[in-house]
Amino acid sequence: MELGLFTGFLGFFVTALLLVIVFLYLYAIVTPYDDYKLIFEENNLAASLGFGGAIIGVSIPLYSALVHSTSYLDFAIWGLIAILIQLIFAFIVTRLGGKYSFKDKVSNGVISVGILMAFLSISIGLLNAGSMSY
Repeated sequence: MELGLFTGFLGFFVTALLLVIVFLYLYAIVTPYDDYKLIFEENNLAASLGFGGAIIGVSIPLYSALVHSTSYLDFAIWGLIAILIQLIFAFIVTRLGGKYSFKDKVSNGVISVGILMAFLSISIGLLNAGSMSY
């Protein structure tokens, strides 16, 4: 095995992990509720499901960017675009009001809404990934 291939792998892999970490940080800022408090202190299953779906939702387009990129810079740019799309989606969905308020339902632990949030995030991730499969 060539050392260059391994260092290339490490560069892409570490960058992908860093992008996920950046996403986790920004996602918690974008949502109007405290994801980490709900999950780690209040054991809120709805928040955990929604957050887990968001992680999968951003990982899918990152995978697509890894597979289809023509260079490291190409991957980094498409990875940032993937994160931006997922964050915009989360911002919009969690701001819905009234009887469709994700903020209120997730904060109150309504599991069905957490599952819906997860599935919506994954769906947006799939559409995001498919759109960048140039």
